[in-house]
Amino acid sequence: MHEQHRRFYSHHLGQDIDMLVFGTWGFPVVIFPTSGGHDNEARDFKLIEAARPLIEAGRVKLFCIDSIDRFSWYAKHLHPSVRVKNHGFYDQFLSDELVPMLQQECNVDKIGVAGCSFGGYQALNFAFRHPDQVAHLFTMGAAFDIRQFMDGYHDDNVYFNNPPEYLPGAQSEHFHWMNIILGTAEHDFCKNSTFDISRILSEKGIGYTLDVKPFGDHDWPVWREMFPQYLSTI
Repeated sequence: MHEQHRRFYSHHLGQDIDMLVFGTWGFPVVIFPTSGGHDNEARDFKLIEAARPLIEAGRVKLFCIDSIDRFSWYAKHLHPSVRVKNHGFYDQFLSDELVPMLQQECNVDKIGVAGCSFGGYQALNFAFRHPDQVAHLFTMGAAFDIRQFMDGYHDDNVYFNNPPEYLPGAQSEHFHWMNIILGTAEHDFCKNSTFDISRILSEKGIGYTLDVKPFGDHDWPVWREMFPQYLSTI
């Protein structure tokens, strides 16, 4: 399986950012790490290995991007308004720099996004903020209400990065063209958060698949089973 490390400068972030790429061709899927994770996480926890057959068959090309959580949601040393603004720079980096690069590299109009736990929040939030750029959305064991990181602070930036708040009123024809799979497990402590998002999507008439594994909890063994199943729908 082909693996490549890339480091490139982001003008929106004002810093270098790392990414691991798996595969040589196939539909591009960006994988976001869990809380505070880095580009090597999906490889080290064998999520990439679980998808090896699809990668080697040229079905998908996986792009594991680094996070900036230490400067945004998890930066407790910063005021909440600064945390969410820093996440906004990350969102701009994704939309204005990373996605156009992948569109050109893979010759596609849209990409896929995926993530486990907090990475699932990142994937879903990006997908619904930029539905014109996303064709496939896969979340595994995710929670989506970002207010828990804001110490009671709330502004427009928080609102528009908090899917349970903004999704009910959001509108885009692209929502209905997206392949959405929300994955959780029977004993996952984030299960109810996934149910909340599925309810909102149902009320909006947006098609999706809710996958509740009857075993396991909030951990990598469940996500390793989910991931290749979800990728196979591309």
